[in-house]
Amino acid sequence: MAKTKIKKYRKPLNLNIGMIIFGVVFVYVVICIIMYFQTSHIVRYEVQEGSLATDNIYRGIILRDETVVSTEAAGYVNYYAREGERVAQGDLVYTIDETGRLNEYLEDLSLGENSLSDKELAEFRSEIVSYTHDFDSKNYESVYDFKNSLKNTVLKLANASMLEGIGDMSDASGATSIVNFCNAPQTGVVAYWTDGYESLTADAVTQEMFEESGYEKTQYLGNELTETGTAVYKLATNETWSLVIPIEPERGAALEEEGYVLVRFLKNQYESWGQVSLLNNADGNTYLQLTFTNSMITFISDRFLEVELIIYEETGLKIPNSSIAQKEFFLIPEEYVTQGGDNGNQGVIRQCYLEDGTISSEFVETEVYNYDSESGEYYLDVSILNAGDVLYKPDSQETFTVSKRATLIGVYNINKGYADFKQINILYQNEEYSIVEANTMYGLNVYDYIVLDAAAVSDDQFIYE
Repeated sequence: MAKTKIKKYRKPLNLNIGMIIFGVVFVYVVICIIMYFQTSHIVRYEVQEGSLATDNIYRGIILRDETVVSTEAAGYVNYYAREGERVAQGDLVYTIDETGRLNEYLEDLSLGENSLSDKELAEFRSEIVSYTHDFDSKNYESVYDFKNSLKNTVLKLANASMLEGIGDMSDASGATSIVNFCNAPQTGVVAYWTDGYESLTADAVTQEMFEESGYEKTQYLGNELTETGTAVYKLATNETWSLVIPIEPERGAALEEEGYVLVRFLKNQYESWGQVSLLNNADGNTYLQLTFTNSMITFISDRFLEVELIIYEETGLKIPNSSIAQKEFFLIPEEYVTQGGDNGNQGVIRQCYLEDGTISSEFVETEVYNYDSESGEYYLDVSILNAGDVLYKPDSQETFTVSKRATLIGVYNINKGYADFKQINILYQNEEYSIVEANTMYGLNVYDYIVLDAAAVSDDQFIYE
């Protein structure tokens, strides 16, 4: 029996008009999507009035008249003055228990526990409220300073009770003979820490001193055993103090001319006027020394402070920096710019040649983009004139050859539906925005629409929204 070969029947492709239209539309959509992502999109920005405060935040090092006080004998130190407290010469600041037996005597006297008075509670409350008000999570290390300050306050109150107990003891007990009472050598504000910068002068400040990694601060606590000649506290003896900050030479010179500058302390937002001195130190950097006659006690626990220099605040038209562009123009003397044409618009009279080679002239209308009153020159568009064009002075045979160029800073105005360059005068600028002068003859006005990204357009480009 003969074998029959069976072939699979291929179904013919049936194309209909619907499939063809769908395919064309699909390809068109794909092309549009690709072009959309490859094309710079023009976004408009509405010009508004605004202001930019000058950003002048600096970190400075505090300089004070500081006297470090050392122990007169070895023993256990107990403090009786709170940090930040002003003491007079001869006031008791701390005692030294040479043998460590003071607590034994006090226990024998059954002094027991003492409740805090209203005055003592108010002292705690004031310290806690002050810290809560000034706390900044970005400066978390201040928690440790607050902890040490509270601990010293507790020891001070406890030691005050102990001091009363000692006074009640008779000399026969011998307790008073083992305690040295150490008084302040001069008037000043007490601080229980040192960092080695107590004798630092403004002209000796270097950039390395502002690096936190190399800074060490020694905090002193009560009830600790110390040796003779060991530093136990220091006194700030003068209400006048200063803050030294690194600064740009040009800005520093401008501030020195002013003499004083308003300073805002970021720690507590207080403001004060500082006297300005410019320093060119041995490390090659420029510093500004700000001298104050108040608030020294407020920052007795600090060596470094962040401050803001409140110099000025410019107000005008606020525009994004991305809108700013530069454009080149021809400079034409004002006597060669006139009015003419059917509409009486501004332009120039340019030399031209007729078909027979005869020299003639024609009026060329051109937009004016700026006028320099000092040189008496107009800025005219390079797309209308050409280098080498000869211009006639109206009602005269004097000529001027176009050649001189200059650049203007401006933005692209799109009020008329196309990119029209407008010159701007920048009053102040930061990283994101600029403040420009308002209501200038050839510039911007409030509520004008400009191109957000100047790089996305070209001169006289039509804008489709």
